[in-house]
Amino acid sequence: MRFSSQTGAPGCGADFRFLHFETCYYQAIDFAIARGLAKVEAGAQGAHKLLRGYMPTPTYSAHHIAHPGLRRAVSDYLARERQAVAEHIEELNEHGPFRKTE
Repeated sequence: MRFSSQTGAPGCGADFRFLHFETCYYQAIDFAIARGLAKVEAGAQGAHKLLRGYMPTPTYSAHHIAHPGLRRAVSDYLARERQAVAEHIEELNEHGPFRKTE
């Protein structure tokens, strides 16, 4: 992956291979190690994160939806999505980069 001024990255006049991964993942890991932190949160989604040692975990958000019909529709959708996300996390965990313990 390359980022440059030609591809839309603001303030960058050169190509830097893997700039995204360096700034978003590797620097965060270095920061956590240097400060003795137990976890680094890489954000939601992205099976590509498995290759960098980030295992999937559920994320949460809270919103107020005033319209009752829309609130009901979103609630129905989220009930189905929660199950699908849980199944996807299980599947991704099977392919993680870490040794499985007995």
